[in-house]
Amino acid sequence: MTHYSPGGPIILAEHDAAWPDEFRREAGAISVALSDVTTAVHHIGSTAISGLVAKPVLDMLLVVPQLGLLDARSDRLAALGYEARGEFGIPGRRFFSRTIPQGIRTHQIHAYARGAEAVQRHLDFRDYLRAHPSVAIEYGRLKTRLAASFGADVEGYATAKTAFVREVERLAAAWRAARPGPDSAV
Repeated sequence: MTHYSPGGPIILAEHDAAWPDEFRREAGAISVALSDVTTAVHHIGSTAISGLVAKPVLDMLLVVPQLGLLDARSDRLAALGYEARGEFGIPGRRFFSRTIPQGIRTHQIHAYARGAEAVQRHLDFRDYLRAHPSVAIEYGRLKTRLAASFGADVEGYATAKTAFVREVERLAAAWRAARPGPDSAV
């Protein structure tokens, strides 16, 4: 099994069929712990896209009515093993990470208030890659090249992906807007 340790080299793993079940278990625990404030928990990031290589860390999108309500209850996520990291470089977000004692990062929560633009952007990106496997393959190839080039420089790796990610976000928003039905907007 492949693991990612913060500060170590960027590790990408082949998609693991167990990731969706692990997400469901973890989302259930988070929903119970925050039952009085959780609006939704979504599986996002590369582990949410079948067939895509990913850092073996489950990314989750937590949607709450207001971030202040979550801030007042962050001890509940701490009880599940999550460290509160504040905005962690992104205004309007709360970031939580779980790193087990062996130094292996296993889960990350990106929390936003309901209605935040980032919620729709994350869901659009995920849904677009799920619906467009050729774009997911292209993204996987880019990630593989960049991981090899950037070693342990996670910030450089993320920055180098930005142009591709922004273009997919643009395409994804247009794709969502063109689709009929109740899920064309969150």
